Amino acid sequence: MLLTRRKVRIETDRLTLRPPIHADFRAWAELRSASAGFLVPWEPIWAATHLSRKSFTNRVYWAQRSIANDTAVPLFMVRREDEALVGAITLDNIRRGPAQAGTLGYWVGQKFARKGYMSEAIEAVVHHAFTRLDLSRIEAACLPENTPSRGVLEKSGFKYEGVAQSYLQINGRWRTHVLYAALRHDRRGRTLAGQA
Repeated sequence: MLLTRRKVRIETDRLTLRPPIHADFRAWAELRSASAGFLVPWEPIWAATHLSRKSFTNRVYWAQRSIANDTAVPLFMVRREDEALVGAITLDNIRRGPAQAGTLGYWVGQKFARKGYMSEAIEAVVHHAFTRLDLSRIEAACLPENTPSRGVLEKSGFKYEGVAQSYLQINGRWRTHVLYAALRHDRRGRTLAGQA
């Protein structure tokens, strides 16, 4: 089957979620650089070339291929009122067949944190995944001590599922993560008790 280039654009109350484009380089590099101290404790170690134009160009091409191949949906979060780049959210590791699942990852620039942007973006991407991509399960993981990330997942309807030991290398060390998931037809916690 020949895949064609797919257009992905999601509008929320305040944001436009769209794939990165080459013209985003400066805004992305400035936001990541200004937010480095805020982001580094929660992310894999940044390569020496992390903020380079070449690295960003590779990121844009990866986003285009991933969307075309239906393996990921990497999106930048752009505030409509002033076109400011707020952060990014990616539905990655999309698995078809019996799984119909994907993994959610995200980051927000420090100056945009705790303003509700990430909740808005997560809810929109999950809705898109369930209704447009026909996924059944969206997974997410974060460090146990990352209280803001856990809070935004729980606020967005994700439920705690457990712990994964040495799940990802974060800031140079293998770290245990807590696992969350949102299900399209969530029946967790429901019982047949009381039904006649």
